[in-house]
Parts: sequence; structure tokens; C-alpha cells
Amino acid sequence: MHDSAAPRKAAPQHSGTALPFAALLLGNMALAFGPWFVRAADVGPVAAGFWRLALGVPFLFAIVLAMEGNPLRRARGLGITLFFAGIAFAADLASWHVGILHTTLANATLFGNSATLMFPIWGFLVARAWPTRQQGVALALAAVGAGLLLGRSYSLSPQNLLGDLLCLLAGALYTVYFILMSRAREAMTPLSALALCSAVGALPLLLFAMAMGEQIWPGNWGVLVGLALASQVFGQGLLIYALGHLSPLVVGIALLSQPVVAGTIGWMVYGERLGLPDFVGAILVAIALVLVRRGSVPPGQVATTADEAKS
Repeated sequence: MHDSAAPRKAAPQHSGTALPFAALLLGNMALAFGPWFVRAADVGPVAAGFWRLALGVPFLFAIVLAMEGNPLRRARGLGITLFFAGIAFAADLASWHVGILHTTLANATLFGNSATLMFPIWGFLVARAWPTRQQGVALALAAVGAGLLLGRSYSLSPQNLLGDLLCLLAGALYTVYFILMSRAREAMTPLSALALCSAVGALPLLLFAMAMGEQIWPGNWGVLVGLALASQVFGQGLLIYALGHLSPLVVGIALLSQPVVAGTIGWMVYGERLGLPDFVGAILVAIALVLVRRGSVPPGQVATTADEAKS
């Protein structure tokens, strides 16, 4: 559906995706602060997810109404897609936030973003094409970098296993959310889609938090407001914007910038020290990002052998 508007030559592709790529990286940096906010909150982890959406939704709708008007204007026929996107996102947050309390910040962010590999695979299946040589190298570097980023975790802290598994489940649910939101983004603006999806996900999180007996009403609102603004409004807003302009491979590998930032926060705040493998992993992720940026194409457009040779 994007083919008619997609640039046909290599140079315009790079200039046309520069802003979405910058938004993608900034959004991921903002999202990397999420685990820190969850740990600092004085409510249960699932309740923190509820407040992330409940406090973020009014901001999102206010921005949409001021800039775009009625968010339902282009939502016709997408009700089921947005509903299940909201449910998938709520389940993702619930699983991820509980996992955050049982593993390191770097691991929680890395496993929670395992869509790094799942989402690009979905993109290649939809395009019915294998990755190009440059894309394959980028994906391989990203995989090795990811392995180095989490490398020492289990051997040093076996108790992280439960948290890692919960975060891995969250990553799978995050992939489902991405797939559904990419469909919604074909007809809707990113903020409208995000506002409606977030509104759907808030109630299930509240009910689940109540069922788990968590503390729901906070004493410190500042942490939860920060979580809502940084993660849901700014972080997710930029990410969903980029989702409509960049390929699944670019979006997937860029998610690995989150554990790099989160690992740094964990080191500075909680003493979760990083070693040489972590720094090497971060460098490999950066190289992978450069490679996918050079060879990026809009969603739905498959790079030809000639295009790849020109890059």
C-alpha cells in the first residue's frame, strides 16, 4: 500500500527515512527509562502499567484533538484490529513489568524487545523474500550483539531466569502489537492509533492488578507521570510514527538500542555493572543500525539486487 508513495531511487530513500529513523532512536531512548520508573513506583508492577496508560491517554487524546481532530475519523473498519492491539499491549506490559522486578534492567529491556528478531522475520514472510546480504549481515551482528549484552546474566544470577522468561513472553506479545499497529497505521495517523489502542488496554491492566492484589493507588505521582510521558506519550508516539515509514528489520534492530541505554541506567543507579562483552555488544548493535539505515527501504518495498549493489 505504500508502494505508490515510496521513493524509487536509493538517495531519496535515505533522505525520506531520516526523520522517521531519528524518531525511532529517540523513541527507543525514552522507552529505555521505563524499567527504571517501574522499579521506582510505589504501586505493583501491573498497576504501574495501568497508570502508564491511564495517565498517558488524556495527553494523547488532547494532542490528537488539537492537531488532527476526531481520532475516530479514520478508524472505520479497524475496531477489531485496535481492540486486539490494545489487549496484546496490555498483556505485554503486565508480563514485562512483573519480569522487570525479577531480573536486571538490561535483561528486562533486551528480552522485552525480543521483537528485534520476531518482527523482522514477520516482515520477510509478508514480503515473501529473504533478507539481502547487507540486511543479513546487520541481523547477524544484531543477534551476536544481543547475545553479548545478556551473556553473563544467567551464570551470575540464576534467579533472573523467571524474570527473563516473563520478559521474553512480553517480547512475543510486543511483536503481535507491532503487527496489528502496522496494519492500523496504513489508514490512521500514529497518534490516533496509539490513543485508541492505549484506551483499550488500560481497563484489562487495572482488572489484572486488582486480581493480583497489588497496591494500585500511588503515594508518589511523579514517578507514574514520568512513566506515562516518557514511555507512552513520547516513546510509543515516536515508535508508532516510525513504524509507518520504516521496514520491520530497521524497527526490529533499533529496539536493541533500548537495552544499551537501560544497561547504562542499571549500572549508574543500581550498580548492575557492565563488562567488556556488554560494550562489544553495544558496538555491534550500533554497526547493525548503521547497516540497516544505509540499506533501509519503506515498508512493503523489497530491495532489489541492483538497489542493494548501489548502497
